[in-house]
Amino acid sequence: MNKKLNSREYDFTLVLDGVTELTEVVESALFEAGCDDATISLRSGRVFLTFSRRASSLKEAVISAIRAVNHADIGAVVLRVDSSNLATQADIARRIGRTRQLVHQYIAGVRGPGRFPPPACESADGAPLWYWCEVARWLWENDMIQEDVLRDAEELAVINSVLELQRQRHVAPELTAEILRFVDFCAEPAKV
Repeated sequence: MNKKLNSREYDFTLVLDGVTELTEVVESALFEAGCDDATISLRSGRVFLTFSRRASSLKEAVISAIRAVNHADIGAVVLRVDSSNLATQADIARRIGRTRQLVHQYIAGVRGPGRFPPPACESADGAPLWYWCEVARWLWENDMIQEDVLRDAEELAVINSVLELQRQRHVAPELTAEILRFVDFCAEPAKV
């Protein structure tokens, strides 16, 4: 099957570290490495690459963009895809094109099938935050979003988790290794 027939354009932004200014050398290296479908910007000392990339999936588009940044060999590291896995009630409403009141009713269980995912945490001002990928799964299971929206949410959550783990391995290698050993130890089944 022809890959171009199964592709579509995906819009996303990569947040970079290791590059603090946009020089002609940086821009040229990124362009030549395959980031010719991205708009480069510098905001608050951080470089952002906003892509409109054709691919068969969002995951494929993001991974190919990360590879292109790495191939540019300018000392840049991709920190994350600029997409938060944490969502407020208002974010959820915006993402699904519904009102905040309806989302509140889903959360409270007075509308919809019930069993809305519990919040992941609360923000500093006490507002609850949900994992978007958990909410997307609930919405998909209840026929409120398409499967590709769920897949994109889950893939972005995993991509950002892996990128954050890579960053922590660089920033605090001993601590990261210790925690990974502990987590791995805890995941082993108990021996009888």
